[in-house]
Amino acid sequence: MRIVTPSFYKNFKCIAGACPDSCCQGWEVDADLDSLDFYKTLDSSLEIKQRIDRVLDKDEFGNTIFTLAQKKRCPFLNDDNLCDMHIALGQEHTPVTCRNFPRFIYDFGGTRELGVSFSCPVAADMMYNLDGHMTFDTEINDEPPALNDIDANLYYQLINARKDIYAILWNDGIHLADRLVDMLVYAKELQSKIGAINEGGEDIDFFEVFDNPELINPQWTERLKNPQKKPITSNYSNENIAVYFIFKYFMQAVYDGDVVTPAKMAALGVLINTYFGESSWTIHLWSKETEHSQYNMDRYIRLLKTAECLKIDSIIDIIKRGQQ
Repeated sequence: MRIVTPSFYKNFKCIAGACPDSCCQGWEVDADLDSLDFYKTLDSSLEIKQRIDRVLDKDEFGNTIFTLAQKKRCPFLNDDNLCDMHIALGQEHTPVTCRNFPRFIYDFGGTRELGVSFSCPVAADMMYNLDGHMTFDTEINDEPPALNDIDANLYYQLINARKDIYAILWNDGIHLADRLVDMLVYAKELQSKIGAINEGGEDIDFFEVFDNPELINPQWTERLKNPQKKPITSNYSNENIAVYFIFKYFMQAVYDGDVVTPAKMAALGVLINTYFGESSWTIHLWSKETEHSQYNMDRYIRLLKTAECLKIDSIIDIIKRGQQ
């Protein structure tokens, strides 16, 4: 198996109870089937078993979840912001979501791509404060390729296209705003070769796009109240926000043939940081609010495809007008 990770990936470490915005607060936690099967084997006299049984429930999507405690805290998050389930059973028996977060893992046959999400404050600081381009390392291990039905020709077309987009975003010779426009134009032209998709049709204000129905952290609502329309800053922080979205989402086009949506996400990620406060905390709040809420993310993806203000040409216009 070929393993691809951002160059800083191995340096990431969870700071547990010292985290300024715990991943164990704000979200419902899914209990995966393997974890549920293990919980059934526990002695019913164990306190942790009794606590687990008391909080198991179903969400609107039919997933088995743990009912949140007050202030949307995980019912196993103790007063020291540490996990009682982890303490009682070991990390290996916490839900897979908890074990993996903030990591994301995508398999493409013989290639596995791993990264960390801006939704984690520590990961956000690492990516936002990189002193240079976000680059990637490749290693080979003995693990066999994952079974798949990927179109090989499309996969290699996308791999090469993503390299082209990285090169566009890494071009220090021109302003980042111009690089984002070049990336969007490239994605639009590539889309025409892969297969046309429809854009637009839904009338919604640009800033309303980011006003998510499901509230995770009230701080995001405060950011939304006073957006500052200003030029994009051409720095590594903004560049690496764009590269993050391309790394995380662009290759998903191997399944749906859509390369313009991840390109839009990359450009909008920079605009989010520009308009709502230039800091790792801003992009962290947005990511936790959107990328890790199924309801909010489904809405965001839909708007990326249907909103008139989020058509590629509309975003290009927003970027260009903002630099004048």
